[in-house]
Amino acid sequence: MKRRTFLKYTSTSILFPSIVASLNASEYITVEKQLFPTNFFTNAFEVEEKKILDNKEEVEENINESISANSSEEITNTVKVEKKIKKELLNGDAFIEEKYIQEFISVREKLKLVQRHIGYGNFNILGFDDMLKIVKSSSNINDFTKEELSFFEFLFYYNPSYHGFFGERISQNITETINKNDVVKIPHTGHYLFKGEAENTYSKMCEDIGSSLTLTSGVRSIVKQTKLFLDKLDSVDGNLSIASKSLAPPAYTYHTISDFDVGKKGFGYANFTSRFALTQEFIKMRKLKYIDMRYTINNKDGVRYEPWHVKII
Repeated sequence: MKRRTFLKYTSTSILFPSIVASLNASEYITVEKQLFPTNFFTNAFEVEEKKILDNKEEVEENINESISANSSEEITNTVKVEKKIKKELLNGDAFIEEKYIQEFISVREKLKLVQRHIGYGNFNILGFDDMLKIVKSSSNINDFTKEELSFFEFLFYYNPSYHGFFGERISQNITETINKNDVVKIPHTGHYLFKGEAENTYSKMCEDIGSSLTLTSGVRSIVKQTKLFLDKLDSVDGNLSIASKSLAPPAYTYHTISDFDVGKKGFGYANFTSRFALTQEFIKMRKLKYIDMRYTINNKDGVRYEPWHVKII
């Protein structure tokens, strides 16, 4: 089955395959309640028949745990249907459903406007509540609708293991903020680092590796990570499974607490590809004893290889 073309600012009609195409309405409703306590997940995403999930055992475990929370009678009535759903979940990609694409487009556009309004650097540490205040006070940005806020909140609270991302949840509440007194802006980069360990580690790296090393991404608030995730989704036709392999969903990024990305000055976008692993900067990084790579090849989180992503030891 070919990948669907994602709807972008057009009136083109797109049909997404249903993970329950073979079920009748009553079976679908029952299984939706059994498997997905957060109903928005089932409404917002569907599955494409395409194998990319590497850790099927963990997905099965998550699904089974959800089922076990219900009564034995309900399980008996739906176990056959659940097996059909599970099989397709484990062998498919999750996409944004067509009827929620408008919220995807509008939220992404409003985040662009907010970033333009307050500046790229300030946007990196902008909290959710402050973002809402900025929107309300701006005459150039329309307030978020109830549907847009629901979509925004879902991206934060949903469980991405259903589509192959198995990283640890780092942020528990969408309103968590980054204290400006806890961060420092790194000159000539537009990015922030947390004061103390992260700042000192980066400074030491620059001393040990040389002036060719630069900070390419530092502290990211939940709002910042949401925008990056939406941008990534847009670039991969709304495919959640693919997007989360190259960028953590909003609540799952270590950039909100410690990690940062580095690169070679003048290397551009290649700093965010495996080509960075061929640079002298990376070779020198691997000799340092006070840092490590967060996402190695074939890591357990289901994320692509990221040689530029620094984990402080």
